[in-house]
Amino acid sequence: MGTTINTERATSHEQLNTIDMSGRKGYYFVKRLFDFLFALLTGLALLIPMLIIALLVKLDSKGPAVFRQERLGLNGKPFTIYKFRSMRLDAEVNGPKWADKDDDRCTKLGRLLRKTRLDELPQVINILRGDMSWVGPRPERVYFYDEFETYIPGFRQRLQVKPGLTGHAQVHGGYDLSPEEKLVYDMEYIEKQSLRLDLACVVKTVRLIFTHEGAR
Repeated sequence: MGTTINTERATSHEQLNTIDMSGRKGYYFVKRLFDFLFALLTGLALLIPMLIIALLVKLDSKGPAVFRQERLGLNGKPFTIYKFRSMRLDAEVNGPKWADKDDDRCTKLGRLLRKTRLDELPQVINILRGDMSWVGPRPERVYFYDEFETYIPGFRQRLQVKPGLTGHAQVHGGYDLSPEEKLVYDMEYIEKQSLRLDLACVVKTVRLIFTHEGAR
């Protein structure tokens, strides 16, 4: 999948700052209802497979099966994100690092979990709690928001909506996108949010699980 963005689709930072979110209460209500019910059903349906994955992670390498990390959510509110651990315990001994395509910090099982995106499954807990939605900009750490904001003005505009397990940027390149490209897709999503667009992102995500495009 190509990651080149048509410049005609890019919105200026001045326009991004004026996106009106006030007329979408009905949409957000339906979206939250869908998020909760679908996360509940998914969690129940995949409970045994998730327990098996957790056991395999423990057997594959030292450390906890579930990785916890602070991320920024709606309006910059911090929350703890949950993922199946896919990296060694010393992965960030030299400080935070953006994930590489062939990241040598990953465990053997971790590479498979990342390619299939199964490492994200524990985030159904975050969706149930209301920290995240199924669809939205991927949540990032304070460290990366501070870093990107120094050369990408407006990067924090992504915090206008709840972060998602998948998103518009994820299905158009995911980790293959630069932070600048991710911002364009994320802001396009925020501007054009709809149940139809959410459904399209979910359907494309299911397809990407089998193609592994944009995964790390």
